[in-house]
Amino acid sequence: MFNKTLLITGGTGSFGHAVLDRFLNTEIKEIRIFSRDEKKQDDMRTEYRNNEKIKFYIGDVRDINSIRNAMHGVDYVFHAAALKQVPSCEFFPLEAAKTNIIGTDNVLSAAIEYGVKKIICLSTDKAAYPINAMGTSKAMMEKVVIAKSRTVDPVKTTICCTRYGNVMASRGSVIPRFVEQIKSGLPLTITEPAMTRFIMNLEEAVDLVVFAFEHAANGDIMVQKAPACTIAVLAQAVKELFNKEAETKIIGIRHGEKMYETLLTKEECAHAEDMGDFFRVPCDKRDLNYEKYFDKGQREMNDIQEFNSMNTEMLDLNAVKQKLLMLPYIQTELAAGGEKYEI
Repeated sequence: MFNKTLLITGGTGSFGHAVLDRFLNTEIKEIRIFSRDEKKQDDMRTEYRNNEKIKFYIGDVRDINSIRNAMHGVDYVFHAAALKQVPSCEFFPLEAAKTNIIGTDNVLSAAIEYGVKKIICLSTDKAAYPINAMGTSKAMMEKVVIAKSRTVDPVKTTICCTRYGNVMASRGSVIPRFVEQIKSGLPLTITEPAMTRFIMNLEEAVDLVVFAFEHAANGDIMVQKAPACTIAVLAQAVKELFNKEAETKIIGIRHGEKMYETLLTKEECAHAEDMGDFFRVPCDKRDLNYEKYFDKGQREMNDIQEFNSMNTEMLDLNAVKQKLLMLPYIQTELAAGGEKYEI
């Protein structure tokens, strides 16, 4: 990335911070933070002491002209701007569609227009077999990415996607809520103890994007082989770090939630490429002439399994505690309470 410019949409979020930290001290020329929240931008400006490498752009992915203002001279785009909260998207599905679908199309259109070399869009496990508005909008986002990838010259522009599970302690996630409930003397609210979720930290999320940046071809979806745990184990791990005596309260599954999440569908597993710690799902390059497929079907699917949070590596209590202890957020919260643990 020597002497290159990187644009991060939704750059004031948890992922934007992590990417900024990863690349700030490299030979990259400029990192542009694009978001609609001027307060968070000002907080970042102060946090990074007005670093000259970082440029801030106010705008909204729903407005293509505001994206154009930030896209001139950009070499690479990490597109992280999204509405991500499952319950809020359930109640306001059109807002999810405006940001996650139309907003992505705007980012891609502006990037292609300005000759950006590589665009990596961030998706979620909820896009595989979606049952809620957030997942459905992200699934459509992936379709937009793949469709756009078919229209560009891959020598000039590469468009790809990454799909990952829950990022531990990211904004709006359950871990900060558990910690806050314990510190406030409230019971931990658990939706369903047997529910499973993929878990990864922010560094691992950035690793996936960097791997996609280095290895993905046009239209690819890149997936990391993340482990998982049950919500009961996650809650118990947080309790053992902060207060073993904290109570728990089961509140039931919320709007639009699944018992488990899927990172690769059965259909995607049929042609996914195993790349060690990652899977690559290549773009379906078939055209609209379906007649030639009437006599020749796909390979048998009966023996293929999807890759989900029930059949991946399942972490036990000690493994989850160790992952928690590696999080800067947990380290800070423990230090604030005077607790000390060996990492």
